[in-house]
Amino acid sequence: MASGKKQITQLAQKLFKLSFVDGRFSEERVAGVLAYVEKNPPAKPLAVLRAYSRLVAVEVAKGEAVVEHAGPVSDAAIQSIAAAMTSRYQRPIIASARPNAALLAGLRVRVGDDVYESSAAGQLAALSAAV
Repeated sequence: MASGKKQITQLAQKLFKLSFVDGRFSEERVAGVLAYVEKNPPAKPLAVLRAYSRLVAVEVAKGEAVVEHAGPVSDAAIQSIAAAMTSRYQRPIIASARPNAALLAGLRVRVGDDVYESSAAGQLAALSAAV
């Protein structure tokens, strides 16, 4: 059973690697990979596609900064965050705003697995953890 999961993971990773052109993720390559899998279905195609989909989702999240905010935030501030994250990660980052009243005040920015916290809720949580 474990070798079946290992084979699925390995195939999904190979397909994922084929989704890049010159080190950049390519939507056209993803479409090609999906067309290939449709025409040449592997054993357990749904499991392979689920594993591949998870890898793609993680990669897409790396190019997106989700800016959570408690109060109003200007488009200029969102664009400034996108520019700062693009500079930090050395790749294009697109920012999108998402209201989150639980932050109380301030911002939380997520790029992939990285989180930059500058909210009142985050500072309160840090204080309570330190006590």
